[in-house]
Amino acid sequence: MADMQEVLERQKRKTRERMRRRAASKRAQRELDEQLGIAVALLEEENQSRRGSREGRGPNVDRHRHSRGKNLMEDYFIPQSLYSHVHFRGRYRMQPHLFNKVMHDICNYDEYFVQKRNCAGNLGLLPEHKFTAVIRMLAYGSSADQVDEIAQMGKSTVLESLVRFCDAMETLYTRDYLRRSTPRDLQRLLQKAESRGFPGMIGSIDCMHWQWKNCPTAWQGDYGNIKGQKSQSPVFNDVLRGEAPNITYEINNTIYQNGYYLANDIYPRWTTFVKTISYPRSHKQNFFAHYQEGYIKDVERCFGILQARLAIIRGAARLFDEEVLRSIMMTCIILHNMIVEDEYDYDADEVYEPNPMDTALARIYEKPVGPNGEPVQHEPLVRDGSFMPRMIDRYTEMQSSYIHEHRQVDLMEHLWAVKGNEGE
Repeated sequence: MADMQEVLERQKRKTRERMRRRAASKRAQRELDEQLGIAVALLEEENQSRRGSREGRGPNVDRHRHSRGKNLMEDYFIPQSLYSHVHFRGRYRMQPHLFNKVMHDICNYDEYFVQKRNCAGNLGLLPEHKFTAVIRMLAYGSSADQVDEIAQMGKSTVLESLVRFCDAMETLYTRDYLRRSTPRDLQRLLQKAESRGFPGMIGSIDCMHWQWKNCPTAWQGDYGNIKGQKSQSPVFNDVLRGEAPNITYEINNTIYQNGYYLANDIYPRWTTFVKTISYPRSHKQNFFAHYQEGYIKDVERCFGILQARLAIIRGAARLFDEEVLRSIMMTCIILHNMIVEDEYDYDADEVYEPNPMDTALARIYEKPVGPNGEPVQHEPLVRDGSFMPRMIDRYTEMQSSYIHEHRQVDLMEHLWAVKGNEGE
């Protein structure tokens, strides 16, 4: 009996000891929680006093990106959106279906634009949100700070989205929208040019200046010299390699074998250019100068449309990286070509080409085709070899001022014979 009483007492003591230790553990946990709360409060107060999580950095701003993304979807991207397709076209510079196509292609190419969860489990920005910020910068020439106010995105995120968007546009669409002219394209251009009195003309050529505000001082000579820009231009590399299309036409009883571009006075007197007459003396010269200067305005209008549609290339460039600026320019041209193709009226009648594959004076000869059905590839031009003299001969012929002047006179006579009696 005494043994049983002792066992019960021992169990009671053990139970009281466990309860005491449990209460002490809870008390210690409460004290630890209080200390952690005080430490977090002190750390937040210290961070606010230093304006950031680290010294020198600003505090994180809660931009309410989820509510802004929801409003953006309700404004433009749902079936019953607040703004119509007309407003969308004016602010995004393209139709909604083209925007969705570009967004789908780029999201498949670069996962950066896909909405994902971060390490804290929070959803990131919508693809429409990032694309809207990029298009606002391209279309309106807005700075990253201005886009931050509109799209509720940080400056670094906006700039990274812009760079990635331009890289994806170049990679995906350069082949289709910056391609060379096909024989059919050239035939159509020749038909239109011939109807306006310039047989054999491929188009007009000119320069568009885009000021680089943050250009390093040591580089300013490379980007401010117009003559240096023309000498480095790759436009006539095909001519030097012998790969240019063979365009044959007759003007004033003279047969020519190469096409040309209309140009202004800043360009040299080469066979690839037809310039105006700066100081016309006769009525024929004045008539030719009037037509040539009027026709060359086509390319100037094209530059004007490009700058009006995408204002980022109208103002001074504020970025610092040369490659990023080049990528932005290429992206603007690709977007312009995509919009023109999407909105072109294919049912409209062509004014200048009742039969686009037939012209009266100009003919295009395509490259010879080999046994395998592929175009014959020209042998590469090397600095030390038998092909170098041929390249030098082509370069010398291209710089012939005699052919330039002779063709200018023939075009003047031809234009006077074709258009002079119309009283235009």
